[in-house]
Amino acid sequence: MKKLIAGNWKMNGSLAANEALIKGLLAGATTPWNCNVALCVPSVYLSQVVALTQGSPIAVGAQDVSQHESGAFTGEQSAVMLRDLGVRYAIVGHSERRQYHGETDVVVAHKAQRALASGITPIVCVGETLAEREAGVTEEVVKRQLAAVIHVNGHCISEIVVAYEPVWAIGTGKTASPEQAQAVHAVLRAQLHAASAQSARVPLLYGGSMNAANAAQLLAQPDIDGGLVGGASLKAADFLSIIAAAS
Repeated sequence: MKKLIAGNWKMNGSLAANEALIKGLLAGATTPWNCNVALCVPSVYLSQVVALTQGSPIAVGAQDVSQHESGAFTGEQSAVMLRDLGVRYAIVGHSERRQYHGETDVVVAHKAQRALASGITPIVCVGETLAEREAGVTEEVVKRQLAAVIHVNGHCISEIVVAYEPVWAIGTGKTASPEQAQAVHAVLRAQLHAASAQSARVPLLYGGSMNAANAAQLLAQPDIDGGLVGGASLKAADFLSIIAAAS
């Protein structure tokens, strides 16, 4: 399968900065990319980024999606609305959503379900905290988080993307070693394989401070199929380096 490099801008951007970044990415695509590329941007900029990337190899993703179909949920965006704008991916269960917004495994599973029902590919995030890693329960934590999604979406689990993001390596400058990341990816791969014969189609992304310097080593691991890239996705040169490593 082609690798997937998805940028997560988090709460960053402006109309001018977004345009400059995307122009820089497209100008830097001097040879065809042999990987899939997506940008997950703040909801207020989705329409702009969809327009700027029209006809390009860049797909657009949202950073969240509601677990509800419609109704009195002020501030939420439904999967149908996102699809209406041309959104192809939606991040669900990012550790920042779990930590700051109290999202549970069950909520994340239902968000993935809503995305799938509208033809949007959910990028399901799983990962352990530093305390959990030090306690030796990394495998238990990520398997529990993914099990909830498999339970609710079992019949179409092969349509998701999974991103392993060790919480202790997000925005800290720390990165799991290629061997640490591969070990967890292998656990997730086995769990998916047990759930679905089609699981070989599920890309497993690494999402803990992947950058231009470490991308090639991480992407060389047998079960790492791409990256969910944070800060480095805000710099055209760095993001292009990661895309080149994946291509």
